[in-house]
Amino acid sequence: MTNLSTIRGLILVCIIAASHSYAETTVIRADRMIDVRTGELVSPASIVVEGNRIVSVNPAVLPASSESIDLGDKTLLPGLFDMHTHLTLDFFTGDHWTTAAVKETPADWALYGVKFGQQTLNAGFTTVRDAGAWPGFPDVALMRAVDSGRITGPRIYPAGHYLSITGGHCDVTGFAPGIMELGPNEGIANGVDEILRAIRYQAKHGVKVIKVCATSGVFSAGKQPGAQQYSDLELRTIVEEASRHGLRVMAHAHGSEGIMAAVKAGVASIDHGSMLTPEIIKEMKKRGTYYVPTLYLSDIPLPENTPQDTIDKSDYLAPFVEKSFRMAVDSGVNIALGTDSGVLRHDEVGKEFYAMVRRGMTPLHALQTATINAAELLGVTDRAELQPGRLADIIAVEGNPLDDINVMEQVTFVMKDGEVIRRD
Repeated sequence: MTNLSTIRGLILVCIIAASHSYAETTVIRADRMIDVRTGELVSPASIVVEGNRIVSVNPAVLPASSESIDLGDKTLLPGLFDMHTHLTLDFFTGDHWTTAAVKETPADWALYGVKFGQQTLNAGFTTVRDAGAWPGFPDVALMRAVDSGRITGPRIYPAGHYLSITGGHCDVTGFAPGIMELGPNEGIANGVDEILRAIRYQAKHGVKVIKVCATSGVFSAGKQPGAQQYSDLELRTIVEEASRHGLRVMAHAHGSEGIMAAVKAGVASIDHGSMLTPEIIKEMKKRGTYYVPTLYLSDIPLPENTPQDTIDKSDYLAPFVEKSFRMAVDSGVNIALGTDSGVLRHDEVGKEFYAMVRRGMTPLHALQTATINAAELLGVTDRAELQPGRLADIIAVEGNPLDDINVMEQVTFVMKDGEVIRRD
């Protein structure tokens, strides 16, 4: 009887396992798909997904027992990457954005992130590098909530607290003395000792990337948006200490001097990069440094109640931004897509594609900035292409983005990790 019971139990386990496998096998069909590495348009397209992985693409024989999702006249693409987001920030709702840092709490910002993360995912971006949040690690909390399945959102690589000099870009400035004075634990660090403490505190609390404000900026105090803020020694210290914790460094940098210093220090990416030069381009290519241009910001009005000095700095940088981007594209610098969402609306991140293409980038190159290029910058190899073995992060758009890049603003289907998130 014991042997018979054991056999029956094993049969039952096999039946349950087989039915579970059957339920997790899905075939996604569409009229076409794009190989983002080669630019080849494959038509028609069938992608077989089991669990959270792609197991085959256009197999000779489709699995007999599977769920079928037929999307019809659509183009399939891998899930997109945004390498510069601020999911916990909101400059476009209400009129208090200039004082939100002292009127709200990390709980407020994390709750913003739930909404804005969902919007970002619905736009087809299944992986993001979040470029810093106000103190309290709301972006790390958001990452953990997504990873545990408690909320729906993109995979998040959070930067936690920005690293900034006292009174610099990324410090909370403009208030009376004594109001929100921050120190190394909150990312405001001066000199080697404070920098070491700041990075170690970041690593302790779960960040996945270090964000340094290497120069001043548009949305901060001061009249010179490109002035270098950290010294060359401090920048090298940041990169060296981050690397000891397995963390890459992204550098907010507008001005030429600060960009060059950050590149020579060994940062993984220059974000914004408003004032590139041929010498900087040469150094970036030598080191493999990525450029994350955040161009769509230049195409939209600044938020309501923006101070006049911020408007003036934005206007000053505008022509440099155009020239720098064209120079980077023409010279073959590594480029990854970043939007700076939070400073722009989170549901408009798809407009970054057209912002790049209208300035001279090819549609295929634009798609690569948000897929294989971004994956290389992030250091991941398990996604960004529709290939067997990759994560089942799959999106669909109307039309063909190689003919009209604007269709990237109209994502109609999103699958992340094998789960259908959106299907219009």
